[in-house]
Amino acid sequence: MMRNPVLILSYFFIGSAVRNFSPFQFSTEPSDTLAVRGAQTLLNCSVHSEFPAKIEWKKDGSFLSLASDDRRQVLADGSLLISSVVHSKHNKPDEGVYQCVATIDNLGTIISRTARLSVAGIPRYLSQPEAASVRVGDSHVLNCEVNPDLVSFIHWEQNKEPVELDQRVFTLPSGALVISNATEADAGLYRCVIDNAGPTKTSEEAEIQILPESGEERTLEFLLEPQHVSKVIGESVLLPCVVTGHPTAYVTWTHKDQLIDKGRFEVLGGGSLRILSLTEEDAGVYSCMADSVNGSIEAQTVLTTSQVNFLKKPANIYAHEATDVTFECEVTGSPAPTIKWVKNGDAVIPSDYFKIIEQNLLVLGLVKSDEGFYQCLAENDAGNVQSSAQLIILDQDVAIPSPPPTSLTRATTDRRMPGPRGGARPPPSAPRDVVASLVSTRFIKLTWRLPAEPHGDDVTYSVYYSLEGNNRERIVNTSRPGEMQVTIQNLMPDTKYSFRVVAHNRNGPGESSAPLRVATQPEVQVPGPAPNLHAVVMSPTTVSLSWDMPLTGNGEIQNYKIYYMEKGMDSEQDLDVNTLFYTMTGLKKFTEYSFRVVAYNKHGPGVSTEDISVRTYSDVPSAPPQNTTFEVLNSKSIMVRWQPPPADAQNGEITGYKIRYRKGTRKSEAAEITSGSQLYQLIDGLQRGTEYMLRVSAITVNGTGPATDWTTAETFESDLDETTVPDVPSSLHVRPLVNSIVVSWTPPENQDIVVRGYTIGYGIGSPHAQTIKVDYKQRYYTIENLNPSSHYVITLKAFNNVGEGIPVYESAVTRPQSVPDPLPMLPPVGVQASVLSHDTMKVTWADNSLPKNQKITDARYYTVRWKTNIPANTKFKVANTTTLTHTVTGLKPNTLYEFSVMVTKGRRTSTWSMTAHGTTFEAIPSSAPKDVTVVSKEGRPRTIIVNWQPPSEANGKITGYIIYYSTDVNAEVHDWVIEPVVGNRLTHQIQELTLDTTYYFKIQARNSKGMGPMSEAVQFRTPKGKPAHSWKTDMSGTGDNHILIIVIIVSVGAFTIILVVVGAFLCTRRTTTQQKKKRAACKSANGSHKYKGNSKDLKPPDLWIHHERLELKPIDKSPETNPVMTDTPIPRTSQDITPVDGSMDPMLQRRNSYRGHESEDSMSTLAGRRGMRPKMMMPFDAQPPQPVISAHPIHSLDNHHHHYHLGSLSSPTHSYLHHQNSTRSITTPISHLDRAESTGESTLVGLCEDLHHPVFTTPTAHVRPTHPLKSFAVPAIPAHSMYDSAALPSTPLLSQTGPHSVKTASIGTLGRTRTPMPVIVPSAPDVSESSRLHEDAGSNYETDELTEEMAHLEGLMKDLNAITTA
Repeated sequence: MMRNPVLILSYFFIGSAVRNFSPFQFSTEPSDTLAVRGAQTLLNCSVHSEFPAKIEWKKDGSFLSLASDDRRQVLADGSLLISSVVHSKHNKPDEGVYQCVATIDNLGTIISRTARLSVAGIPRYLSQPEAASVRVGDSHVLNCEVNPDLVSFIHWEQNKEPVELDQRVFTLPSGALVISNATEADAGLYRCVIDNAGPTKTSEEAEIQILPESGEERTLEFLLEPQHVSKVIGESVLLPCVVTGHPTAYVTWTHKDQLIDKGRFEVLGGGSLRILSLTEEDAGVYSCMADSVNGSIEAQTVLTTSQVNFLKKPANIYAHEATDVTFECEVTGSPAPTIKWVKNGDAVIPSDYFKIIEQNLLVLGLVKSDEGFYQCLAENDAGNVQSSAQLIILDQDVAIPSPPPTSLTRATTDRRMPGPRGGARPPPSAPRDVVASLVSTRFIKLTWRLPAEPHGDDVTYSVYYSLEGNNRERIVNTSRPGEMQVTIQNLMPDTKYSFRVVAHNRNGPGESSAPLRVATQPEVQVPGPAPNLHAVVMSPTTVSLSWDMPLTGNGEIQNYKIYYMEKGMDSEQDLDVNTLFYTMTGLKKFTEYSFRVVAYNKHGPGVSTEDISVRTYSDVPSAPPQNTTFEVLNSKSIMVRWQPPPADAQNGEITGYKIRYRKGTRKSEAAEITSGSQLYQLIDGLQRGTEYMLRVSAITVNGTGPATDWTTAETFESDLDETTVPDVPSSLHVRPLVNSIVVSWTPPENQDIVVRGYTIGYGIGSPHAQTIKVDYKQRYYTIENLNPSSHYVITLKAFNNVGEGIPVYESAVTRPQSVPDPLPMLPPVGVQASVLSHDTMKVTWADNSLPKNQKITDARYYTVRWKTNIPANTKFKVANTTTLTHTVTGLKPNTLYEFSVMVTKGRRTSTWSMTAHGTTFEAIPSSAPKDVTVVSKEGRPRTIIVNWQPPSEANGKITGYIIYYSTDVNAEVHDWVIEPVVGNRLTHQIQELTLDTTYYFKIQARNSKGMGPMSEAVQFRTPKGKPAHSWKTDMSGTGDNHILIIVIIVSVGAFTIILVVVGAFLCTRRTTTQQKKKRAACKSANGSHKYKGNSKDLKPPDLWIHHERLELKPIDKSPETNPVMTDTPIPRTSQDITPVDGSMDPMLQRRNSYRGHESEDSMSTLAGRRGMRPKMMMPFDAQPPQPVISAHPIHSLDNHHHHYHLGSLSSPTHSYLHHQNSTRSITTPISHLDRAESTGESTLVGLCEDLHHPVFTTPTAHVRPTHPLKSFAVPAIPAHSMYDSAALPSTPLLSQTGPHSVKTASIGTLGRTRTPMPVIVPSAPDVSESSRLHEDAGSNYETDELTEEMAHLEGLMKDLNAITTA
């Protein structure tokens, strides 16, 4: 499209404070170009400015990087040259939208209009010319349908010579050739030739025969009617109208019912209308009327015009900072153009400071950086235009200049310039420096300079060129005033041409430049077409191709490319081969294909062969017919209807259809065959009320294809009545939607009347506005294109051939228009869950839709949901917050939770975020163990079994249980007997209970955080024992034997005691030197050897010896410093407590008043017999770790370890002695090691203990071996006055503040403690025996010796403490 360049006036002002507006515009802009692959193409661009401008190019909106591009380059004037256009099916680097960008440093940037570069496709003929016979004086149209982008490359040949075109013989925009008023000279062979678009390609030849006019009348008819067309204003258009008939018709044209006058309108060939230089008034309806004596015919068409023009262009502006300016731009066009603004080449994005109001640009609050060039760009279907203006921001102290006076305008200046005599101005002189700036194979670009004497401003140019030696010149004009370059297209390769340029002004043409002779470049030599191309169909899917080597190879043939295309498709496929034959496989059956071959050498592709077409063989259909229906018409006939198989599955021409049917499930079939064009068949002569199965298959010449599935249809028992209209439909239901209503119904109840269909009427307020008829088998219908929120009335009537029945009415209101769902928001990210306590967790997250500082400034909120991580639990709890954190409370302790977050802003919500997990801390159990049951053990009436289940709310891992039992349900807690159990056990045995006694049991659970509540008391009464006489009866026969056994046991015990006393006496009589040596040896054995690298030979210690409190403790392997569960014997009943002197030390009373034992399998004994007090496990707070030494190896970490307080192992005898003599007894543990497992070291420890503790002949407490670990005996030291002042230091077992202080079980090592071993102490000896023991002891030991022995013992213990601590 022709467009005027933008002119920007330069204002000149006196003074250096005001800068002048700089002329900066495009003198040449790129235009839409059709290029040919492999050839050169040029996109023009040049700039008019005072300063040198840098020109760059954009393609599809992105800058081209041409620094290392050998194929594309920017010429000196700014034009873009593509030396070889590249274009293929999958690689189209050159095709696209181009734009020229010009930049002047420190001034600004402007962009040109856009231009589309299209690449011509592969030449192919969509239809071929057809032979015809034409009467003399008649008209004829030869069609040549090719790719739309190649129409401009078409020309026609008659008998292989170019057809001379004139008003009688002309071509149409589609490429068709119109021959009007035919003469005998028009006879011959015609063909359509595509040239200058790569290799030349010709169509098939069509012979036109000219027959003499017979004089017979022929009806008028249109060979070609005008079609709707749209053109840009200023272009030309041709409306075809070709009529045939005899006598010859006279054609007239009307526009808006007015006859068309000549001028810009001309009629070609007696019928077609050409309009030159379209204007906006030329749009409208055109009618072509042909009249003859036989009648008249008329055809109409509509011509629409499009344009885009500036009514007002933006103007240059001076302004100060902080002010507002408006760039005005007014554009008109058809269709309405779109407007956008550009500043220095970048699109202006509307904001608070840049506003586009209507078509104008408003810039608010100017700053210095707003200076530059602003462009208004308008675009529609007619093209795009642009206009620019410069903004200069002045300093505040500089006044904005006024427009220059009229005397300084260019027009006035021109008028005041001196001219020739008589006032006439001369034409321009010859253009200067005419050169060929670019020479290609088929075009040459010429440039020149302004004439030395232009004698005016609006100078245009004409370029005359001709073949060298030929006087017939052709002319090409420049597109706009001031343009000083032109590109001459469609030249012949390797040909010499002569060019000259003439300038024009208002006075006419000036002098011509000197002729310039230039030769176009020769084309690259490529192979010719491959001869003898043959295609032979081998099968329905295979075609064999063969050809010969090109006669003009112009070099070695590298390979061949086969192009093939299915008829009716738009794209070719290709493949490379290296031989002169190839077999195509995998083709579609019964499909027409076209093939051509192109040879390649080192220069590229050669000339293509002519297309050859073949059709693959047909085959049986590969699919059954479609949309098969079976309609029972009456009691004896069924109508079958179908549609052909899919086109790609027919595999040939359908010659017929076969309908097979049978009665019920019988195997015998009947068949009927129809023609290939018949798509229905009536099967009649059937039986009444009989079920038939039918199927249909398609037939080709190759056979019968697959059939449809068997379909069942049952004939009527009797024929229906059609002598009356149908009854009213039995029901009508409507379901309204926004823009539609779904109507459903059921047929009339009377099924004996024929129903041919249903009539649906509907409308707003009335059902008669619209009417729709549907088939009788249809039971629902959707009424579309309704208005929202509208009240519609619907009616339904059944009809047959007699008429319509009674209607049924229904009404419905369509739903309101719903607002489309907003786009979802981004979900929160980085969700984390931090545990704060046993019931509280803190959830944090980030929001990517917020700024980097994550500051919330709008009304969004977040929803947090959580649930326990249990698959069966699907119920979430939710909470809303307006911050990026949320603290969740009220959680369950020791429970794994999962959290996720979503964000909501208005109606927009996000999906749930990824989940975060966290486990709450443990807490003390909040419920007691449940399902507590007590049962008696079979065969052992004094033993009971307590069973239970873990608490429902354990709040952590259960590490142990404590069983409380008592005979008094109302007793204080500290008066109940306590049995500890490890956490992984849910059953426990308690033995040695009193028969026929009621006991009460409670259980308390413990975890790492503490003790939970006790369970409710469970009552259990032990069974009654056997009668006493039965025992006597059983024992009477063996009484003598029992007495004998007792005598033997007492004798052996007395002998053992004598041996121990004698051994102790002999040891004490050794010299002091020997004692010191043995002490040193003991210290070495127990402590020092640890530092000599022999610790690895030691077995893990079994008991700790705390020398300060003289008690044995188990080793706690746990690194935790949890409180320890200490075994403290307490009486089971108050009657079992032996009275103690009131003046005795209360701690001594507390320590010596209790004793007890426990069996190996954690069974406790509550003895009721006299002289034996039970014990209970008392909880103790954690004590600081004390130095220990091993007294026995540990066999398993899973054994239950318990602490033994030596002071608590005193026998009732000792209590009696305390009461009598007010003396303190000292108990000394002596390890009895298993012979099979004892080591030298443990033996040495035992010897040391024997050495440092005095041994008396007092009867020792016998330890019953009921534990897997080693048993030991505790010798009782008799009361002696010498020990009153030398008693070992002792600490209270419990720091009690009163007699009723609560005793709570501690946590941590219950599972690691050993089971307390039951100790049975015999009755106290009589006083005389004790006196003898004291006398013997006094005769063997002096006070000083005993004091020294005790000092040595304390030193040894301190050494052992230091070693174990290290």
